[in-house]
Amino acid sequence: TPITGLSGNNRAVFGTALESASAGASSIKIQYVVDDSSAPCFVGGLASADQVHDGCLADGSGKITISGQEVEYTYTYDVDSDNKNARTIQGFSTGAQSKMFDDCPGCPYKDFEEFYNYYGEFDYANQWVTAALSGESTSFTNGNADFNTYGNAGRREAVKKGTAYMSVWMYVIRELEDAIDDCNVECNIDNCNEDAVHAWDEGVAFYAGAEEGSDGSGSGALLYSLADKRCANFKTCGPEGDSVSGTSNINIKIFSEFAAGQMNLNLGNCDAARVNKDRISELMGVPLVQGVYRYAHKIDNLGDSSEKSKAEGAVFAAAILPRLHACSPGAAATVYENMKVGATSTSLSAVKSAFEKNLVCMGMTGDDVGGVYDVDAGAFFLGAAPMNENKTSGGVNILGIVLGSVLGGVALIAMFGFLYMMKREKAGNPMFKNPDEVIA
Repeated sequence: TPITGLSGNNRAVFGTALESASAGASSIKIQYVVDDSSAPCFVGGLASADQVHDGCLADGSGKITISGQEVEYTYTYDVDSDNKNARTIQGFSTGAQSKMFDDCPGCPYKDFEEFYNYYGEFDYANQWVTAALSGESTSFTNGNADFNTYGNAGRREAVKKGTAYMSVWMYVIRELEDAIDDCNVECNIDNCNEDAVHAWDEGVAFYAGAEEGSDGSGSGALLYSLADKRCANFKTCGPEGDSVSGTSNINIKIFSEFAAGQMNLNLGNCDAARVNKDRISELMGVPLVQGVYRYAHKIDNLGDSSEKSKAEGAVFAAAILPRLHACSPGAAATVYENMKVGATSTSLSAVKSAFEKNLVCMGMTGDDVGGVYDVDAGAFFLGAAPMNENKTSGGVNILGIVLGSVLGGVALIAMFGFLYMMKREKAGNPMFKNPDEVIA
């Protein structure tokens, strides 16, 4: 329902009803229209110095028009305290049960179900962050954390990274799933896939964040930025995934899937869009695995005993353990014991082995993940090389076995082909004939 009014400087303000209101209601909630042509209303939880009121309804009192009616309705409100954010990062998690498990056409969403099955709580991300803020323990089925063992340094990392890599991470997937739901739901209006494409675009926006800019060259704080940071540590940047600089190969692949998914939704190819979504979800897990490796390496190989590094390793593990658990509960238990909040010891080799045995199940490859790279030495750190790097079995190079087998197979095929040609030739029916020869 469209609603219009005026700002404090008499600029037109456009909005829509955020939710239904019954006849005779004394209050309504209005969502401002935000586009390139409208003035912004930035209030919410911002400090006073950062607030912008140009696009807000006039402070104190004023009049609004609903659905273009001639009747004007008088309102009163406080521009500072009544303009609130309807969507919060905490809400991504606290609203997850209805949006991803119970009340959506495609519910329960596969990815979210994995995380719910592991943690036993619908708002696991919210509980992780709030426990870190308060210095308390979680009460999960698996993967508990006692933040009472941390000071501010560790709890700060658990909050920051838990917010981005647990709450926002899953909400990106939720928006992509919502887009597919919209695509699948039969509609009887023109451009019925507008909602689907809009939801897909929101997923892309939450993945990248506003600070990345239009070309990804900015410095953000969300998932796009994480992938770019980790590729520099793991030599997985660039189109070939073999560089320590440039755009992450994971980001390149994900944005290729984003573009393909958008096209499929525009065409109404819902099943094809699901393939794109599933691949995006798999690739989004790669920087989280890299994060676990990075901090396991720092703690185990480099002797970094700082609370900050231990907390970073713990939150990266918490963000990916449910997916590993879905493949192997035992492997997830191994990683948890080595990386959990308050872990008494950490073994990179144990962590790395637990993941590598399940990468295929998780939709990843050793090349996707790479290895912890020492830029100064121009080589991977000892014990932290990529899974496929110089992989041998019983002292015999596996790559040599594969190539030898392939070449041997080619030679065998060629030999049989030659014998067959000789047989045809002797029978007077050669396979290759002179094009000028007249065939009777």
